[in-house]
Amino acid sequence: MNLKPQESKEQLSKLPMLSQNPENIKILHTAADFRYELLKQIENAQQRIYIVALYLENDDAGREIFTALYEAKQKNPTLDINVLVDWHRAQRGLIGAEKSDGNAALYREFSEKYEHSINVLGVPVRNKEVFGVLHLKGFIFDDTVVYSGASLNDVYLAHKDKYRFDRYHVLNNALLANSMVSFIKKTLIASPAVNCLSQQNRPDTKSLKPEIKELRKQLGLANYQFTSQTRKEGEVGITPLVGLGRKGNKLNNYIRTLLASATSEITICTPYFNFPKPIAKELKKALRRGVKVTIIVGDKTANDFYISPEEEFKTIAGLPYLYEINLRNFAKANETYIASRQLSLNLWKHENNSFHLKGMWVDKEYTLITGSNLNPRAWKLDLENGLLLQDPEQLLVDTKQAELDVILEHTQLIGSYKQVDKLDSYPVEVKKLIKRIKRIKADHILNQIL
Repeated sequence: MNLKPQESKEQLSKLPMLSQNPENIKILHTAADFRYELLKQIENAQQRIYIVALYLENDDAGREIFTALYEAKQKNPTLDINVLVDWHRAQRGLIGAEKSDGNAALYREFSEKYEHSINVLGVPVRNKEVFGVLHLKGFIFDDTVVYSGASLNDVYLAHKDKYRFDRYHVLNNALLANSMVSFIKKTLIASPAVNCLSQQNRPDTKSLKPEIKELRKQLGLANYQFTSQTRKEGEVGITPLVGLGRKGNKLNNYIRTLLASATSEITICTPYFNFPKPIAKELKKALRRGVKVTIIVGDKTANDFYISPEEEFKTIAGLPYLYEINLRNFAKANETYIASRQLSLNLWKHENNSFHLKGMWVDKEYTLITGSNLNPRAWKLDLENGLLLQDPEQLLVDTKQAELDVILEHTQLIGSYKQVDKLDSYPVEVKKLIKRIKRIKADHILNQIL
């Protein structure tokens, strides 16, 4: 793929799309607003609720959402409620915690307590979690789609003293909601690999190997189905995209096309600085043709794996430092562009909160809303999706800027790679870990699954 900007724009314009009234797109700016929106949507839903997330946690916020879902079902037993989460993640505790039945214990507890149960289904994208998870996003309430990269727990929903910052979009569009529900029902729920997590005796993952293999094959071919519309004047075009694996991944392919289309500016958010080669290559080309590139990434202390040096060290705590090493190397290689202000690197940090934003804006015409981390893991292993908005009339410019202003509020602009911490300044345990990783040359392998 070596398309020029105009050719890329033409490809994007030919995508099947739904026409979307911009007045029916609402952007929420805080995790607390996201939580209240979910509770309101659950309370008001009349016909269907479909929730897809990496996990729904057995903590206060998770139980609040789950209780709201169950109470809605008791009030209206005909309400079609389905919750889909990753099969592996649901059956284990937090990383580093004692072995447990994970969130599945919560799901079973509620199914036994209430008269009318709801479906909580586990989706195994691969036989082992490390090689791929359900990273699909989107909550559907009747004809409304609430899209965010967030999962459901205390920190994502700002339930206590800290939050994990994400993007939150509310789109009222019956055809989009129908398309997303159809994909969930026909591709995921219908698969024999997908099983109920509320039951006491769940099938062993090993016994599901053939079914998981077939599911992954089907997911590699799957698309969102809808009748394409011509974008109306005064509206924007919206295309739902899904992707899994390296070959034929439509989401990945159109992300590359999106970057290749840029003529003036690209803005990217990612929580884990580790671009796959195709994205890194397109960004390099964009810089060479004079495009202004802005990258917003979380500071290492805003990474969800970060552990303060005062606390007991765990191996997983090395991850934020590996991402920071990647960032420093990238900044050093592109120091000339940073100096000329053509490349802006913005580090997000706000007290003890964490950063989980994903997505991109290209020129003033395209917005990608996605749960993809834009890293090698998302590119090759996980099931991802996204919504591509095309706005040739620039109807969303003000709402885009309002969202960016909130995102940039707690960022620091990096003026040189020297401002990014280097290995010598890291805590002793972190230095030992990273030196060991480099000595056995495991850093390349790690970058492919992180």
